[in-house]
This record gives sequence, structure tokens and C-alpha cells, in this order.
Amino acid sequence: MMTKKTISASRASLILFLCQMITALEVPLDPILLKELSQPPTITQQSPKDYIVDPRENIVIQCEAKGKPPPSFSWTRNGTHFDIDKDARVTVKPNSGTLVINIMNGGKAEAYEGVYQCTARNERGAAISNNIVIRPSRSPLWTKEKVEPKYVREGDPLVLHCSPPVGLPPPIIFWMDNSFQRLPQNERVSQGLNGDLYFSNVKPEDTREDYICYARFNHTQTIQQKQPISVKVFSMDSLNETISANLSDTDFYGAKPLTERRPTLLTPVGSTSNKVELRGNVLLLECIAEGLPTPVIRWIKEGGELPINRTFFENFKKTLKIIEVSEADSGKYKCVARNLLGSTHHTITVTVKAAPYWITAPRNLVLSPGEDGTLICRANGNPKPNISWLTNGVPIAIAPEDPSRKVDGDTIIFSDVQERSSAVYQCNASNEYGYLLANAFVNVLAEPPRILTPANKLYQIIANNPALLDCAFFGSPVPEIEWFKGVKGSILHGDLYVFHDNGTLEIPVAQKDSTGTYTCVARNKLGKVQNEVHLEVKDPTMIIKQPEYKIIQKGGQVSFECTIKHDRTLMPTITWLKDNGELPVDERFIIHKDSLAIMNVTDKDDGTYTCVANTTLDSVSASAILTVVDRPDPPFDLELTDQLERSIQLSWIPGYDNNSPITNFVIEYEDGMREPGVWHYQTEVHGTQTTVQLKLSPYVNYSFRVIAVNEIGRSQPSEASEQYLTKAAKPDENPSGVQGIGSEPDNLVIIWEPLKGFQSNGPGLQYKVSWRQKDVGDEWTSVIVANVSKYIVSGTPTFVPYEIKVQALNDLGYAPEPAEVIGHSGEDLPMVAPGNVQVHIVNSTLAKVHWDPVPLKTVRGHLQGYRIYYWKVQSLSKRRRRHVEKKILTFSGNKTHGMLPGLEPYSSYKLNVRVVNGKGEGPASPDKLFKTPEGVPSSPSFLKISNPTLDSLTLEWGPPTHPNGVLIAYTIKFQPINSTHELGPLIEIRIPANETSLILSNLNYSTRYKFYFYAQTSVGSGSQITEEAVTIMDEAMASRQVDIATQGWFIGLMCAVALLILILLIVCFIRRNKGGKYPVKEKEDAHADPEIQPMKEDDGTFGEYSDAEDHKPLKKGSRTPSDRTVKKEDSDDSLVDYGEGVNGQFNEDGSFIGQYSGKKEKEPAEGNESSEAPSPVNAMNSFV
Repeated sequence: MMTKKTISASRASLILFLCQMITALEVPLDPILLKELSQPPTITQQSPKDYIVDPRENIVIQCEAKGKPPPSFSWTRNGTHFDIDKDARVTVKPNSGTLVINIMNGGKAEAYEGVYQCTARNERGAAISNNIVIRPSRSPLWTKEKVEPKYVREGDPLVLHCSPPVGLPPPIIFWMDNSFQRLPQNERVSQGLNGDLYFSNVKPEDTREDYICYARFNHTQTIQQKQPISVKVFSMDSLNETISANLSDTDFYGAKPLTERRPTLLTPVGSTSNKVELRGNVLLLECIAEGLPTPVIRWIKEGGELPINRTFFENFKKTLKIIEVSEADSGKYKCVARNLLGSTHHTITVTVKAAPYWITAPRNLVLSPGEDGTLICRANGNPKPNISWLTNGVPIAIAPEDPSRKVDGDTIIFSDVQERSSAVYQCNASNEYGYLLANAFVNVLAEPPRILTPANKLYQIIANNPALLDCAFFGSPVPEIEWFKGVKGSILHGDLYVFHDNGTLEIPVAQKDSTGTYTCVARNKLGKVQNEVHLEVKDPTMIIKQPEYKIIQKGGQVSFECTIKHDRTLMPTITWLKDNGELPVDERFIIHKDSLAIMNVTDKDDGTYTCVANTTLDSVSASAILTVVDRPDPPFDLELTDQLERSIQLSWIPGYDNNSPITNFVIEYEDGMREPGVWHYQTEVHGTQTTVQLKLSPYVNYSFRVIAVNEIGRSQPSEASEQYLTKAAKPDENPSGVQGIGSEPDNLVIIWEPLKGFQSNGPGLQYKVSWRQKDVGDEWTSVIVANVSKYIVSGTPTFVPYEIKVQALNDLGYAPEPAEVIGHSGEDLPMVAPGNVQVHIVNSTLAKVHWDPVPLKTVRGHLQGYRIYYWKVQSLSKRRRRHVEKKILTFSGNKTHGMLPGLEPYSSYKLNVRVVNGKGEGPASPDKLFKTPEGVPSSPSFLKISNPTLDSLTLEWGPPTHPNGVLIAYTIKFQPINSTHELGPLIEIRIPANETSLILSNLNYSTRYKFYFYAQTSVGSGSQITEEAVTIMDEAMASRQVDIATQGWFIGLMCAVALLILILLIVCFIRRNKGGKYPVKEKEDAHADPEIQPMKEDDGTFGEYSDAEDHKPLKKGSRTPSDRTVKKEDSDDSLVDYGEGVNGQFNEDGSFIGQYSGKKEKEPAEGNESSEAPSPVNAMNSFV
């Protein structure tokens, strides 16, 4: 026999299931097996022990049993045989032992009261039912009685007795009035467990004539009513003598005047009492007290705590309820009633008894001949129950002898049983509080093994889960079970498997290699049987991309992804849930294969979304929360409190934040008097604050509103608060921005920024304007004007200082004394020109001008600065006048010098200086003539090279556009360039200034030359212009080349060279595409010479080249002008605008901000120098 493996706690639920299976296997329930297998009777259904029946309906006493062969049934009544056939009203249901007693047609239920017991019997034994006590339900009427009215004094206690008739079962009691409305109950008035209505103290409102007690008998669905009770509550002070004379003292509850009193208990009486309750029942303890004021009840357990989770307080804490009581709940329970005047208490000693309850109930026993076994019957109770045994319904002491059994108290021991030992045994455990009766059969069978699990059953499970392969079996003796895997597999054993008593093979963690066919073999001494089952282990379904937490603004759209991976043999279905329920039926929810999209998100979409992937074998899910955020809802319930003249408190209730916390509240106000409907910002507070103290201004009809702000935006404004009108007051402040300026030489214009809105603090806003001339001792002149912003004082001296002030006032008075400001009357044009104007020449383009300042009195206004007008009269080199264009420079403040930049060299200029104030310019100083010295010339206007021969080239040029002085000479420098782009020795020639052409002789034939050409003045050399040209080839050499070209060997050589060049080009192209450089490219980069245009056929001249990049070799892509001459662009250097002037700007010392310089070409390098690639002509020549 294989050993059982220890089961981990994580599979507790699995073990519980298997244990239930094991119990069931002891009595096989397989239909085919049951048809063939003998089995003693087993009671399967019976009526309750205490069976209260409705006397208006037929009585049905249940008794159902099973067995093989099917059992027969008999009944006893009150301990004697009940002959069913002799009573026409009694029948038995077919194939059942259930009795049906027909009392509907004149029968009486009382005639059939008694104790009934059912016996089910077949050839293997007899089983008996419990003793079933049949009692008909009773709902008697109240006995007629005269109910006297209750007269009670206010504050006294009162008990209204119900005393319902004794019914079966006991009725449910409740108090109502004539309108069938339940009477209100509270701490003062309540119903006791016995049904009485208790008043701790009565009040005048307790007076009524319809206190009615009702008894409801649930079994018969009837309600009985007691006669109404009348209660009249009187105050002793209001009793008149007539009532006093007609009533005796005994008609009153108490005779003391209305006074407060300490509590006393109405129920239970005395200081102690006892209570017995049975285990498992509900314990109810009650204390109702009277007193004035009404007492409150508190419960404690002496020496312990009230049980947690099983203790409840009912009836306004007057009833203590403990459910499912056990022996541990025995003890003393104290109720304490207390009011302001004292307390009282009552102790209830609780004893918990117990009817018998099972510890081990006997279980059916299936044995094979010769085997041993035991039946155990163990019960407990208080007092300890008595155990007695019966066999087949007969006390075992008088039953037929069986040598195989031995009774030992609560145990029957069987040894070497035989088939005749089959019987049904009854165990009875009883004490004074009840009994337990259990049937258990001993079935002695000799059966070969049977496997009840269907053959070739297929089990499919998910990898890494337990696999349970069933092998339900039966046999007597109990067969041994073995498991094999595969057709020729060995017996399974070891830690990889768990073998259960019911035959089930458990693979705790099934893997893919667990797939296969498993064989279960059951054998005992009577035979052997086997069965095959199949196991398929599938890959688990996994969510490889889970939905993620999303925050989305209302009105947006959101998508949750859910991508799954599953076994290819399983077909998954994906279901989306919202808050563990179905998705709303809404077209906004769009389900795709691997995602859920929600369009136009609303507040209701907030929640948890779950993706559930289901297959026939497993289910996985993943959830994500969607938080819908939006601007907050507007605040509401605005309230104004603490209303003072200059402040008020505003409070509000925040609206819902729509899942985005409120960061702050903005408070706005409306002035209903001046600007109704226009809201202004007042202040703002933190989002946790709902109250703010607001500062107010006088004479404003305020309304307020609040706007909530969160990260999403601002809420709609709240409803406006109530209006609050502040009292008028004198102005608190004066106008700002007070200035005094003159618009004319003889006036003073006083302007100010008028007060706005509620700054007036009251009605009748005006301004008091005051002025006086400064430092002359005049009195203030004042005038009061309406709510304007300007006042003009006429007849003032020109540009004199005035002290000015503007004060606000209204109908309630003046604002505080205003501050004084200094203003000036109107300006006039300056009277004199600056004198002693001197010019100092700094260089050929810059001059410094000096002048003497004018007296401030003659300025007649605010001195703004000095303005220099200057213009070029003529160029000294060209000796011709040009259009006069005056230029202006302004120097701010009280300057006495300034710089004139951007002058043209070797030119004649004039200038004058004027003083400037706010009104305009004063008279000009006399014109000052000055001349600029010579400078370096600009580059020659063009350089043209023509008429190439074998050894000469003709050069032509134009003079500089800007000679900037007297030209004294030209300089030409040139050097040859060989086929490797190296520069030869540099040759320099000086040319007189009056020459415009030059023929260079003694040059090498078929050679490229580079030329550098510039002009000179006495100051120095100007910018240079460069050009390149090529001499032609020797004609004899050319003819020889033609002759050679006609030779076959030369043609072949040329073809080979051409092929080689083609290959080189292909290689270079490939390298170029890969980002590499080839040698020719490197040389081009090194020399950076410009491309040379080919010689034109029409005139035989070479191309000309631009000098745009100074002395550097011409860059690729440069081209000559259309007239094929090289011209230097006119200088783009011009006078840079300075300062506040019309044309220029200076810094503080008058120097020019920036740098004035022309581009100057560097001298050509001596010796070898890189140049650009040769022209096609030169390339051909070098090739030869």
C-alpha cells in the first residue's frame, strides 16, 4: 500500500473536498453499483422532533429511507404499534414511509397528538427515526375582563399588563392604537419581554384611551386583541376638588407630589435572580427601571468581559442579548440603572446547560468477511448524557447475540465479522434537556474491486496548478490503488505525487511534461481492475499588457489596453467590467480586440475597469482605475457675517472638486451702485480655506461671489451673496500722478489721476487744486473743481517752478492733506546758440566736436541736449560738388562734446550746433568748415585680363570707386600655379597711377597665373582684387600632339588611360557615397581655388573672376558679372545711427558705439601656396 503524503495548508479547501468524497465512498452512491449491492436501510428524511402542526391542515409526518433491497416502513404511536390500516384517515405515500393524516373533512388534530416513531427495515437490518412529538397549534382568545381606566400622576411610573393567553407556540406581543399604528417607544416607555408596557415616568402626552395589546400567533396566522386600556395623566396642582372627592387613594399610583427620584427596578424584582439557558440558544436578560429623570441602563459581567461579536443591546439597552451561548458564558451579569439622583442594580446569575451534542457520531461501516471494525458514539452535554445502544431498533441488551461484537460504553468493537453480522445500530445520547439518536449500519460484503470513474476520461488543466485524476472505486475488502503513467510505465511514487484514500491521484504542480495517459489499478483478494484516464496540461492564459491607471479630463477620450497570451488550443474570450459589473450600454464604449476605448468621458465613467480573459480552463484579470477630472463645481451657500464698516466675513461651502483637489478660491466683488454686473478681483485664499475676512471701502453696495480653482481650471462662479451697503465716509486718499506742465509759454496745466469708483468713499466727489510759485513767498491759490482730471492756470511766466497739490473731498469732508509736487509753467524756444565750436580730426572717418554750453536761463525749458547738423560739402579728390544731405546727431543732457563717425576720407564738411529743450531747437551756431585727411583707397573697380599669347597677357583695370585721397600708384603681384596646384615665386610690379592697362611679357606658355592688384595713396595700400589667367600652348607642340594622336599605339594608350580613369571615378563615387574623400577632393579642399570658366569660342578671351572673398582663391560657384569685368561693390559702409539723434547714437562720452572699418585683403603668401583645381584647358596641358 502506498503511503499518504502530507498536505500543505494552502490546499485546505481541496482536502475538505476530498474528505467529503471519502465519507461518501463508504456508502457507494453509484446508481449501477447500488442496483447490485446489498445495503442496510438509512433514514434520509424525517419530521422535526417537536412538530407543531396547523389544526386546519392535513398532518404530514415525514419518513424517507434508502437501502438494498428497498426497505419497508412501520410506525409506533406513544410506544405501541400504530396500525395504519385500521384508520381510514391515515395513509402512507407510495414507496415511502411518510404518513398523511387527513383531518380536512371533519377530523380533529387533537385526536392525533402523540409521540410517533418510524422504522425502515430490510433483510440487512432496521433503522429508526427520532421520536416525533405531534402537537396542534393553539391560539386561544383573551378571557373577558373589565379593564378599568388608569389614573396616574405626572412623573410616576406605570405598568400596563398584557397577560396574553397561553398559545402553542407562544404569541408575539406588540402594542398599537385604534388606528393600528404602533405606539412609540423610547428610553422612557418600552415593552418588556413578557409583553407588558413599562413607563419609567409618565407625562401628560401619555394620556390616551387606546392602549391595545395584540398577540400574533404565527402558526395559525391569527391576531388576538385585548380590550383597550385608558390612561389619564394628571398634575396634582390641577386636580379640582370634585375629582378629589370622587376618587380614592387606591386609584392613584403614588401619593407624593411631583419630585425627582432615584431609580428603582420595575423588572426583575429584588436584587438578584437566576437564569438557565441552553447551549447554542439566545440568552436574553432584561432590566427595566423607573425614576425621574428617566434612568439609563448599563450592563457588565462580573469577573469578565461581555463576549465580542456575540453581544447586542436591544430595547434602548434594557435588554442584553448574547447569541450562540456556551458554557463559557455562565456567570453573573449586573444591570445598573442610573440617573442624576443615584443608581440601583440587579445581578442575574446565568447557568448555561446543554442538551446532548455530538463529539463523534457513529458512521456507517462496510467490512468484508473476517475483518475488524468499530462504531464510536461520543456526545457531550450538561449534565453528561447517558449513552445507550440499540440494534435494528431493539435495545442491544435484549437483541439476538452476535459473537463478533462487543459493547464497551460508547464504542462497539467488531472482530472477525461474518455476513450475518450486517445490522443497523442506533446510538442514543440523552439527558434531562434532550436526546440525540443516530443510525449507523454495519454492512458485511465480499465484493471484487470496481472502478466507478468513467474510462478514458479526459482531464485538462493549466500548467503549475494541481491536477486531480479520479479513481472512484469500491470493493470489499477495500482495494489497494496503484497508479501508472504511460502504456509500460512503472508504478508512480515519490514526492511528485499525492495519493488520496479515495483513489484520487494528485499532481500538486502539473507541468507540460505531465501530459499523458495514466492508469489506475484497484486490487483486493477477490480480483483486480484497471482504468485509463488522460491528462492534458495547457499553457496558462496571461495578460502581457495590462490596463494602466488613467487620469482624463471630462469630455476627453481614454483607452485601456489588454493584450493576452494563451494556449493555442484554447479559445479565450475577453470581457470588460466596470466596478465588477457589466459595462454600461452606451455607444461611447468601444471594445476592440485588445483594448477598450471610452469616448467623450463623463463623470459617471469614473471607476475601476477590469479586463477578464476567460478560457474553458482558467481565467485571468487585470484592473485599472479611471479617474475623471474636471473643473470644480461652483461653491454654494455664501454667507456674510461679522458685518463691520470696513470689513466683513465671507464663508461658503466648496463644490465637488471632480477628482482634482481645489488649490485656491478666488473672491470677486460687484459694486451694485456704480458698476452693476461688473465683477472685480478682491482676493484669493488657499483651497482648504472656506472663510475669509474681507476689507471693505465706504459707500459701496457690495455683492460677492467665489470661484474654485484646481489644476484643470476655474469653476463657474457661485451664486452672488446678499448685498451689503457700507456707510459713506471722507476720502481716504488723494489723486495720484499729479503733474504740472505747460502747454503754452504762459500757462500751467495741472493734471492728475482721478479717484476710481469706490475710492470716493461717498457722494459728491470733487478736487481742491492748489498752486503757488516756488521760492517767491506767494500764498496758495486754490480752486475746487468737479470730478475731472485737469486744470489750466493761465498768465504764468515762462518756465518757472510751481508747488502744486490736489486734494480729494466729498459731501462728508476732505481727504488727508496731500503731498506737494513741483511743476513748471510752459516752455519757449531757446534764445541763444552754443559758442566756441571746435572740431578735432581723430582720423580720416572720425571727428570730435567741442562747444561751450549755453546759459540755462536762455534755454527757457527743460534742457534735453545738443544737436549737431553736419553735411559733406565735396570730395577733395573728385573736385566736384554733390547733393548736400544733412545728417543729425543728438547728445542728451548738458554735453559739451560729441563724436562724428562715418565720415568720408579726403572730404570737406560743414557743421553747426543747436541747443534743444521740450519746445524745440534754438538758433544754430555759425557753420564750421573742416576737412578729413586722406585714407586708403577702395579696391580697383575691375581687373580684366585678355589677349593671351604664348608668353604674354594684357591687363586692364578701372580706378577705385572711392580713392579716398590722391592715388600715387598701382601694384600688381602675380605667381604661376603648376599642375599640382602649387604656387610659384611671387613677382611684384609698381605701376603709375595714371595708367589703366599693362602688357605682361616673358611669361611661360600654357601656364596658369594668379594676379593680385590694388591701388595706393600716401596713407597706404587699399583693398586688392584677384584674378587668374592662362597663356596659350606652342603651335608646333600642338601639331606634334596631333600627329601622335593619329598613331595606333597612342590611341591604345589613351584608351587604357581612359579605362583607368573610369575605374578611378567609380571608386571615388563609391567612396564619396560612403563619406570618404578622394585625392582630388583633398587637393581642392586644401587650395580652395575657384573654378575657371572655359575660354569662349567667339572671342578667345578667358573668364573673369569676382573678388568677393578678398585675397582668398575664388570659391566654387563664383561667377563674373555679365559684362565679364570684375568690379568691386560700392562700399556698404555708411554712417551708423547714433543715440537719440535722427541719424546716429553715441555713448555717454560721445564716442561711436560700434566699429567703422572696411574689409581689407591680406597680402598674398610668398612661395608655394595652394590654389583651386585647374581649368579643363590647364588639365589637358598638364596631361601632355
